[in-house]
Amino acid sequence: MRSFPRTRAMNETVREVIARILLEEIADPRVEFVTVTGVVLSPDLRYGTVYIATSEGGDPAEALAGLKAATGRIRSLLGERVRCRYTAELTFKVDPAIEEATRIANAIRHERELGRVPDGTGEEPDDAVDL
Repeated sequence: MRSFPRTRAMNETVREVIARILLEEIADPRVEFVTVTGVVLSPDLRYGTVYIATSEGGDPAEALAGLKAATGRIRSLLGERVRCRYTAELTFKVDPAIEEATRIANAIRHERELGRVPDGTGEEPDDAVDL
């Protein structure tokens, strides 16, 4: 999908406002340690997907349940703080990039433990091949 400067700017604005709302206005303990990692609005700004991450030990399913319960309040506060013809209907999802980054980091750590990847100290792995 093509992205326009106005949409990109609105994505960032909405991300910041929702993060502030979660921090200051929503008292649900399920969303206490939620980080808003990104927002993708439709070109007409009527629909938005809000990507979140939870802190270490946080349950993403519980966080999503808390956000779903608070969606109406979040949307209402968003409409008050961001002047636009429409207030986007919000959908919350766990950011897949966070899970992918964790998977990659664990794979690299595993390969270092096996001695196949240098650990950054300048030493080469045991089975390194000079070309």
